[in-house]
Amino acid sequence: MMTTDNDLTPGPAAIETRRRRRLLLLGLVCLLAALAYGLYWLLVARFSVSTDNAYVQGNVVQITPQVGGTVIAIDADDTDSVKAGQSLVRLDPVDARLALEQAEAQLAQTVREVRATYATNQALASTMGVRQAELARSETELARLTADLARRQSLAEGGAVSVEELQHLQAAIANARSGRAATAAAVDEARQQLARNEALTEGSAVETHPRVLVAAGKYREAWLAYKRLAIAAPVSGTVARRSVQVGQRLASGVTLMTIVPLDQLWVDANFKESQLDSLRVGQPALLTADLYGRHMEYKGRVAGFGAGTGSAFALLPAQNATGNWIKIVQRVPVRISLDAKELMEHPLRVGLSMEVSVDVHDQSGKLVEEGGRSAPVASTSVFNEQDRAADERVNAIVSANLGHRVRLKRAG
Repeated sequence: MMTTDNDLTPGPAAIETRRRRRLLLLGLVCLLAALAYGLYWLLVARFSVSTDNAYVQGNVVQITPQVGGTVIAIDADDTDSVKAGQSLVRLDPVDARLALEQAEAQLAQTVREVRATYATNQALASTMGVRQAELARSETELARLTADLARRQSLAEGGAVSVEELQHLQAAIANARSGRAATAAAVDEARQQLARNEALTEGSAVETHPRVLVAAGKYREAWLAYKRLAIAAPVSGTVARRSVQVGQRLASGVTLMTIVPLDQLWVDANFKESQLDSLRVGQPALLTADLYGRHMEYKGRVAGFGAGTGSAFALLPAQNATGNWIKIVQRVPVRISLDAKELMEHPLRVGLSMEVSVDVHDQSGKLVEEGGRSAPVASTSVFNEQDRAADERVNAIVSANLGHRVRLKRAG
């Protein structure tokens, strides 16, 4: 028995049943999707705040000369990696070297002059001792002559001593008195000279004498000016924006180039003001960079919140009191610290785009960090070496001209 096409066509009841099954399946899928999203929001999404308005930031260290001069060499260029203390630019040292040599000669001469002043004290003390001995002899002689005159005057009344002998004794006494007065004046002058000279040296040794300290200070100044002609990197990092050229005449304070320490980067994530309510200092964050894609995630933490919105600190702040005001959702920069080890393995660059997701489960942190820092935000010890070297050189010059080793102490 043969079948026709009409026999294979489903009837209205079958079509309705099939349509209901499809709608039921679609509804079930939508229900499962809504349930899944609800669970995701309940367990994950409501504890996460994210933004793609985030950028890598870092310290941009400007390199400026401390003294003026003419550039004779450039030792680092853009994209070069440099270490702290490495030479970046060198200036012509001729004038500074001459000033340093003059300062060294002046310091040596001052030490010798002050040393001579101390030696003069001993000579004046010896001279005053001699004068005092002469004064004592003069007084003894005057006393002897005065006693002889008194004895002979008593004998002269009986005619045992002549008048001429008495006259000779009186003349000798007059001469002795004159000599005693001159010797006393010499003793007084020697005492005054010694007092004046001791006033120049009292309470100090040669190496701590004010004149020596002044000359030492001028030498340190000349030494530092000479050493600062080699402009060194204060921090380690990558060179950027070099503008200095060979032969250029520089003044102190002119920007020559910048150094960016790529191991000290952070991220400024600009969250909407409506997202800040759940953010706290110390909350963990996951970050991805467009540079590496989503397969590389950086782990960070909320380090702090900006003191105001970006528009508040703009060069031309918005005038919201105008008549054509339109409300715009503002954003506040939130600093996210990064892990130094991850930065070493996957370097970033200042200005790169980032996506940030902050886990806000922990609400125990603060919105504003309290108290000051226990350590400086950034520091360098590069310039301390120059200062110590200047001190060592001053000690060597003073010791060489003094005849024995000394170490000058500086205030502070």
